Amino acid sequence: MKLHKILLVTIACTWALAASAQWQWLDKDGRKVFSDQPPPIEVPQKNILRQPGGSKGQSRPAPQAAGTADAASAAAAPASAASAPALGSGKDKKLEEAKAKADAEEAAKKKADADRTAKAREDNCARARRARDTLTSGGLIGHVNAQGERGFMDDATREAELKRADGVIASDCGKSVP
Repeated sequence: MKLHKILLVTIACTWALAASAQWQWLDKDGRKVFSDQPPPIEVPQKNILRQPGGSKGQSRPAPQAAGTADAASAAAAPASAASAPALGSGKDKKLEEAKAKADAEEAAKKKADADRTAKAREDNCARARRARDTLTSGGLIGHVNAQGERGFMDDATREAELKRADGVIASDCGKSVP
């Protein structure tokens, strides 16, 4: 039974230690703020009431005035500024790669569609030219009507088909712009 009490007291003490690892400061309105994160940089040192470790206002570096920077910190500033964009420009590299891949796939899809359209236009042009050659050959052209009867094309139908073939040639055999 004593072992249980000792264990319970030990656990209670560790919780108390965890609670002492809290920041405490006064905000701009004078209210006490408790947090496990350090206060924002705008909070002055005098308003920090408690911090982890028990001391007041020593773990947060004090801001330096612009005129008091020494030569070493002045030399270190450009180096850190130069390395900052290389470390993280605020963009996710995996996201950029995925976006570039999606753009490449979309461009490939558009090119495939354009190639397919160009191929269809070439095929239509070739068929229309063959049909025009057949229609202008002067021979009789036979066809089968809806009832399955064989007949021959008259001059009016021949002219209509010739105009249709010329229209297809004009639209598909010119410059193919997708």
